[in-house]
Amino acid sequence: MSSEQPEFIQPPDTLKDKVDVTAGGVDLDALEKAEALIAGLQGDYLSWVEGDLEKLQEFYKAAEAAEPADRREKLRDVFSVAHDVKGQGGSFNYHLMTTIGNQLCRFIEKLPEQVSRGQMEVVKVHIDALRLVIAQRLEGDGGRAGSNLVRGLDAVINKVKPAEEG
Repeated sequence: MSSEQPEFIQPPDTLKDKVDVTAGGVDLDALEKAEALIAGLQGDYLSWVEGDLEKLQEFYKAAEAAEPADRREKLRDVFSVAHDVKGQGGSFNYHLMTTIGNQLCRFIEKLPEQVSRGQMEVVKVHIDALRLVIAQRLEGDGGRAGSNLVRGLDAVINKVKPAEEG
């Protein structure tokens, strides 16, 4: 072993040279404009998400009609749309869409190669729950109805684990 002391190398701190720092840190006018723009898109969101929900239903039907060995591949389309729904929900005060979309995505990620009928039912229940949130206009976390819905979905997932044998 060498008796030399270790040499500590301090990496350069160049990130601060690349970022503009303003006195207040955040441009409040720009933030207010962005929030107003998002609020103005609220009505458009409902149209967009209804289109996404139709796609989810269509992709689900294609996966359901497939053989168990082919379902997982078909559910990639469901995952993709659910991921978009999850990402947009919170921006438009539909946090329940984000919660349910996230649950659905995590469930699909854990599915085995052979997807059972029970597992397909879990996917369907989540899609139906997303449709319910929009139909009932359950904004925010959906209050008591939202809590009950999420608890029910948790119970369904626990009953039919993603890794069950198909």
